[in-house]
Amino acid sequence: MKRHNNLFSQVIDFKNIHSAYLKTRKRKRYAKKALTFTFNLERNLVVIKKELFLQNYKHGKYNEFFVCDSKKRRIKAPCFKDRVIHHSLCNIIEPIFDKSFVFDSYACRNGKGTHKGIKRLKYFLKNRNNDYCLKCDISKYFDSINHDILIFLIKRKIKDKKIIRLIREIIKSIHEDEAGKGIPIGNLTSQLFANIYLNELDQFIKRELKEESFIRYMDDFLILGKEKREMHILKEKIKTFLTNNLKLEFNPKKADVFPLFMGIDFLGYVLYKDYVLLRKSTVKRFLKKMENNTADKGGINAWLAYAGHANSFKLTKAVFK
Repeated sequence: MKRHNNLFSQVIDFKNIHSAYLKTRKRKRYAKKALTFTFNLERNLVVIKKELFLQNYKHGKYNEFFVCDSKKRRIKAPCFKDRVIHHSLCNIIEPIFDKSFVFDSYACRNGKGTHKGIKRLKYFLKNRNNDYCLKCDISKYFDSINHDILIFLIKRKIKDKKIIRLIREIIKSIHEDEAGKGIPIGNLTSQLFANIYLNELDQFIKRELKEESFIRYMDDFLILGKEKREMHILKEKIKTFLTNNLKLEFNPKKADVFPLFMGIDFLGYVLYKDYVLLRKSTVKRFLKKMENNTADKGGINAWLAYAGHANSFKLTKAVFK
């Protein structure tokens, strides 16, 4: 297996740090924190380079808040400086790991995303002769990621000790009560680390179980198959693998085998073999915003883009009427 050495010099290269700054301020150029950092830009970038070079960088505190979309989630947002460092790291190491990810992993990757995942599932439904779906969700995924296992998986590709030290500093910055577990939702690095962790599951399903009709989007994944009994056997094999190899568990309420005619609720849509509907809960949330006059132009445009990927012409017309 190829290992990558001497990456740290690329991470702390001034051009890379400046590129990371530009990515961090993207779409937030006039936010207060971005303006404050930019006011003394050169000094701040030099400080980052120096702290990383001397290996005395300490991750800052998080701004903690909750968001409610399909479910309530606790977000830990790092400060602007820490986000620049996250980008500096990911600029260099993400391409190394992305090459090893399976084709059908769609979360937080260039050229992927929800709509590519939906398009792929449409293809599976129309072109492969399957009757059942195994759909699973991992319980408290980000909170359950084991630090030692994560570092072990990263070390298989990266040998540079300074990179590993920086990664340890970032993953241990969450300061949770239970030591050695959990990465914060809100870090750019967490998105990459989460994909590295579950790539082990992807490889198991594709290489060991030889399943072709498989799609994963972060901690949600599904497999299509012909026989109901076969799907239940797969479920138990995957459950055992997650427990033994990654110390993860299924969400018991979201690990199920069902016939395809019932529709697959995935990434905000409900997919059938011949058509796609919008998820009812998403429609209800948008209707509530319309009724309360809290849907702004951006929200309406986002809704139209979302609805445009489903068979929803009549529904959309009725909503805006």
